[in-house]
Amino acid sequence: MTRPITAGVDGSEESLAALAWAGREAERRGLPLRLVHAWRFEAHDAFDAGDRDTQRQWVRDGLAEAARTVTERHPDLTVTTDVVEDGAVDGLLAAAAQSEMLVLGSRGQGALVGFLVGSVGQQVIIEAVRPVVLVRAGDEPAAEAAGREIVVGQHGASQDSAGALRFAFETAAARGATVRAVRAWTLPPVFAYSPGSLKLLDEAGGLEPYERKALAAALQPWRERFPDVPVVEHVEMGSAGQVLLAAAERPQLMVVGRRAHRTAVGARIGSVAHGMLHHAGCPVAVVPHT
Repeated sequence: MTRPITAGVDGSEESLAALAWAGREAERRGLPLRLVHAWRFEAHDAFDAGDRDTQRQWVRDGLAEAARTVTERHPDLTVTTDVVEDGAVDGLLAAAAQSEMLVLGSRGQGALVGFLVGSVGQQVIIEAVRPVVLVRAGDEPAAEAAGREIVVGQHGASQDSAGALRFAFETAAARGATVRAVRAWTLPPVFAYSPGSLKLLDEAGGLEPYERKALAAALQPWRERFPDVPVVEHVEMGSAGQVLLAAAERPQLMVVGRRAHRTAVGARIGSVAHGMLHHAGCPVAVVPHT
């Protein structure tokens, strides 16, 4: 079964930017595009907001207009629309589960401050079982074309970042772009050393060579699967978020893995994904760990 790329559309400027990005990506990957508006009827006493049928028709009309816009740009693209009568978070999560990826818009905070992610977007990113791409309002195809690389963060063992690496390589293959795989490392605290870890470091020749070997091992299966995708291996000492942000000039897309952290006040996005969403100047794909 071919899964579509799904764009969350509500008529806002940011959702229209997400729609445009999703249309380009669907065409590149040869996938259908699904437009979804998660909607729940709400009566308003202060003004005439129409009854349930009237509101539903307004939503359908808005989706139809969005579909016409994207098919004018991509006439060969298969486009479907779907009104999901549910709360925004639940409706978008259900749509994401049936999709190759979910694309959402985000209000920009200026050229240097990345995204402003609302509570709905944050909850969807935390709970989605498929990749979620955040596109900032004002995103333009020209800015995407100016970027040269798909930047992806890798950490831990090979399997820890497999989902993010796969997404990055698939995207790069569809675009004819380069993957820049970034692995950041820091000096471990003294108490983290053990005879076993010291033996591994000695065999690798030191900390940085060890990190380079770990990155190369994680990339090897994806290099074999996508032999035509150029790869840059980037290993640098520093915090993961800072190293990722500084790794490339004008990337086309930033890809990070996500493992939701549960706390006493609920789940939250990990620090690296949180940093990218708030400071990256390009679209950001958040890929759940599998």
